[in-house]
Amino acid sequence: MPVESAQSTRALISGISGYRRHATVALGDGSVLKAVCQQERLTRVRGIGVEKGGFPTDALEAALQCAGCDADQVSETVFAEPALETSLPKPVQRLDHHKAHAATAFYTSPFSEATIVVCDGDAVREISVWKGRGTQLVEVDTAWHGQGFASVYSRLTKLLGFQPQMESLVEALARIDPTPDPGRAQELVTYRDGSLSVAPGFDEFVDGARGAALPERSRVAASVQRQIGVLLLEFLRDAVSDAASTNLCLGGGLFYNAFLNSVVRQSGLFRSVFVPVNPGNGGVAAGCALARGYERHRRDESPSGTSPFLGPEYSNPEIKAVLDNCKLNYTFAEDGELRRHAVEALSRGEFVGWFDGRMEWGRRSLGNRSVFANPAAPYALENLNRFLKHRAAYRTYGLVARQEDCETLFDSPTPSPFMECELTLKEPERFKAILPPHATRAQVQTVGPEDATLRPLLAEFSELTGVPALVNTSFNGLHEPIVCSPHDAVRVFFGSGIDVAVLGSFLLRK
Repeated sequence: MPVESAQSTRALISGISGYRRHATVALGDGSVLKAVCQQERLTRVRGIGVEKGGFPTDALEAALQCAGCDADQVSETVFAEPALETSLPKPVQRLDHHKAHAATAFYTSPFSEATIVVCDGDAVREISVWKGRGTQLVEVDTAWHGQGFASVYSRLTKLLGFQPQMESLVEALARIDPTPDPGRAQELVTYRDGSLSVAPGFDEFVDGARGAALPERSRVAASVQRQIGVLLLEFLRDAVSDAASTNLCLGGGLFYNAFLNSVVRQSGLFRSVFVPVNPGNGGVAAGCALARGYERHRRDESPSGTSPFLGPEYSNPEIKAVLDNCKLNYTFAEDGELRRHAVEALSRGEFVGWFDGRMEWGRRSLGNRSVFANPAAPYALENLNRFLKHRAAYRTYGLVARQEDCETLFDSPTPSPFMECELTLKEPERFKAILPPHATRAQVQTVGPEDATLRPLLAEFSELTGVPALVNTSFNGLHEPIVCSPHDAVRVFFGSGIDVAVLGSFLLRK
């Protein structure tokens, strides 16, 4: 996707989020997001927040460059975290934190009307329900009180011995358990009359698995996660009934969880379900900019969807300058030849780094800053863990496939364009090279007909190998965020187990 080059016809609004973690800047022009960039992608300090790095000037400068604008065109800054106010330049506008989450979910969706549910770990309130119609976003009264789903999941994370913000490891642990029901967790976590209740025996139940063998820890993680999914559906059914729209948008950090997203999508309770590319606090910057843009300009048009690729982009001359400066040997090739080299390398079991277009603004690589691998190659999981990601052996890797191929690959071929869902494989044995023992599910990115990059790559790989999917994992170094610049990509390429790298129109080999 090309960088915006035309000057905006009016003043821009910047949204800022991520006081504690994942500081982010978004630039909006009315109802249109021009750019979104995370500070960590530029400083290379994973998860850096505003309180540690001061005002995220690097991210602001990168976003301005993406939008083809200068700082004078930013008329105001909008934030939704009270602690941010002392760090921001004036003039500023403050937005309710949950409204910012709801704005991110609704205003980046394709819906003209929807019910929006926010489930966050916010200390003030954890759950809210909103109704979106056209450009309007109005909170709906709910009877909810007390702790929410996110805090229960965080409690599970802590009791299993993981650090704060590491809920994704619990999700990965649960993914390898084949048990189909919640078991004892049904008695320990319940929902009634707008409130979650956690029985006194919950801590003992979970803590008992903390030092146990992997199957027991996995069983406990999966049972609690499944019960949260059951109760979440009960609550969402009530919320949609109150707000009177069967289009559902989900916002807040809880919906980083691909299992829960899949439970909601596959329930059949809702006409359509949308999860934004970044539903957590990092994505709140986008909601801040859009909410203020709609309010300020009073535009009539409804949301129409937002690209997941709104970060920095680098031209072929810029990439070539980096390669030449590093005195590297490379091949310049057209798209078809690049794909051919990549597909041949993948068929041999090699890892291919892919760097092209504008960077993703969500947590997950979706094809522009990705590493691809052959999911059927011998020792694929071992090689990914040992030479690329250095992960625990129980963790799975995401797959990417064309939407039309999903019906043959997965039990419930749910659309998942942002890799926001996990799906059950019809034939796990077919992908045993990439799955840990007992795993039958994986996070999946589905590629629709509008994609002009991944579809031909997947088609050619499938034609050559008979495998209609690729492993898609983030292009990053150990303990680093996703690569942003060509310099980052080159450094990670030579410092990791990646065999081939495609940077724009250039091919690198080791």
